[in-house]
Amino acid sequence: MISLHRGCFLNKTGISGSSSSPFSCKLKKLPPASVKVTALGPNRDRNSSVLIENNNSLKEIREDAPSPVADVDSNPTVAGGDRDVYYDDAAAAEDQLVTPWSISVASGYSLLRDPHHNKGLAFTEKERDAHYLRGLLPPTIISQELQVKKMMRSIRQYQVPLQKYMAMMDLQETNERLFYKLLIDNVEELLPVVYTPTVGEACQKYGSIFRRPQGLFISLKEKGKIHEVLRNWPQKNIQVIVVTDGERILGLGDLGCQCLPVTIDVGTNNEQLLNDEFYIGLRQRRSTGQEYAELMHEFMTAVKQNYGEKVLIQFEDFANHNAFDLLAKYGTTHLVFNDDIQGTASVVLAGLVAALKVVGGTLADHRFLFLGAGEAGTGIAELIALEISKQTNMPLEEARKKISLVDSKGLIVKSRIDSLQHFKKPWAHDHEPIQKLVDAVKGIKPTVLIGTSGVGRTFTKEVVEAMAALNDKPIIFSLSNPTSQSECTAEEAYTWSQGRAIFASGSPFDPVEYKGRVFAPGQANNAYIFPGFGLGLIMSGAIRVHDDMLLAASEALAAQVTQENFDKGLIYPPFKNIRKISAHIAANVAAKAYELGLATRQPQPKDLVKYAESCMYCPAYRSYR
Repeated sequence: MISLHRGCFLNKTGISGSSSSPFSCKLKKLPPASVKVTALGPNRDRNSSVLIENNNSLKEIREDAPSPVADVDSNPTVAGGDRDVYYDDAAAAEDQLVTPWSISVASGYSLLRDPHHNKGLAFTEKERDAHYLRGLLPPTIISQELQVKKMMRSIRQYQVPLQKYMAMMDLQETNERLFYKLLIDNVEELLPVVYTPTVGEACQKYGSIFRRPQGLFISLKEKGKIHEVLRNWPQKNIQVIVVTDGERILGLGDLGCQCLPVTIDVGTNNEQLLNDEFYIGLRQRRSTGQEYAELMHEFMTAVKQNYGEKVLIQFEDFANHNAFDLLAKYGTTHLVFNDDIQGTASVVLAGLVAALKVVGGTLADHRFLFLGAGEAGTGIAELIALEISKQTNMPLEEARKKISLVDSKGLIVKSRIDSLQHFKKPWAHDHEPIQKLVDAVKGIKPTVLIGTSGVGRTFTKEVVEAMAALNDKPIIFSLSNPTSQSECTAEEAYTWSQGRAIFASGSPFDPVEYKGRVFAPGQANNAYIFPGFGLGLIMSGAIRVHDDMLLAASEALAAQVTQENFDKGLIYPPFKNIRKISAHIAANVAAKAYELGLATRQPQPKDLVKYAESCMYCPAYRSYR
């Protein structure tokens, strides 16, 4: 259901919901004296109840009761002490004691196996006594900082990236706060492990490395029951859902039920997976047409019924024919965001805006050529056209004429209009047909070349040299993931352009030395955008996504690039500053939501950046009473 990777460490609620307990939303604040919790009913049946005994009074809270809070004194204290907090620990002050709720108060053996509350050897002497941990842990007590140091040393010993990925996932399943602390403190080193390029291999081999589920799997078997399936997830205060049907993972094609956290499993057309004994998804050909549409509509309806109007649904890795249709269909009724279309577009536009400070001119002064006309290519092209139109008051149709796209059949031109998919038709211009990319470069004479084809090494030496012959500083973005699918490498771009290219890629590349100068390639990583973008929507209570919000995110990201970054050849800020970057993106997006009248959280905070920072998740251990 909710994303436990890709930016959830930015939100104070973890973006995955506010608490680990199915009862925690019912037990907001209870008196600390003589509290006993008993779960009645087998298998946590939905008709079961929780009994709260406080001294001589007995209160019953049913899970399906209309009131979310027990009928107890809302301001209890004991001997003048601080009030106890029995709800989400994120709601408590950083120095306030919290109780580690699971189904009951977690203690002893169960506490050590609860990833939400486990601290390993960081439990204090007092906590070990209070929570029956004596004898269950070695006597040593170490800090979270030392745990981070130890884990990093262990992870660095692995030579194979997938082994590092599995080690990180093991940590997430045993100690959630340590996982996010490790990731935040070492984000530049670990992002390529938990995200592209390593996550691509993890997706391909997911059936083999699968150990325990971390989200919801909704298949055709659940058709007609999706509302109930969503209720099976223990967290109730859901803010963001990341959903995929697994048909187009990165540039890897149909991987079926291979992606978390919410997988809509309608089968797969991947014969290798269908014949793989370790494959965990439905073993049938992929469902399409009405059956697929009905399942997705039931899912979208159930999400709103369960979690309300303001839950953000992020579409991830849907194939072109479904991605555009879903975004168009639900963009006016739900808070939806497609990372492949909109997130990629926003991060690339930010890189282009930053690059203009190096090459000069405005967006309208440049000509753009794309290799690839799918979700990413057309999404980026449309956002560039929107920004040009906004800056110049030029009609959108005219702005689009500055952008040309090449697909598998060559340059998209008017003579092909009848055979084009609907999302390609706006890019069919009056021009003679051209088959080869290098000929398109020579004919269109672009200043910017962007690859979203998913086909590796298509920016050949001839293509890059043609760009360098036309431009003093050619802008070349090779965006396809993972690394093996990149249109060219950083070394190729710098070498073939004689060190003049302004280069960015989708997957990370190491710095390149060329004729005594070291070039640091930029990474147009969607992870720059979607955490801050999502946070901005949540903290403003936005009810719809507007294109101007995407432009606001791009502008905020581009503004974070400093002169020092430019001097190193960077057109994106260092990723180690992602939390600061995301706070500014969130503030810009939220400000735009308020400006457009799409925000519901009133009044608007005076300082949106500080408010965004206050909403971010802190992975430091909490002290347990």
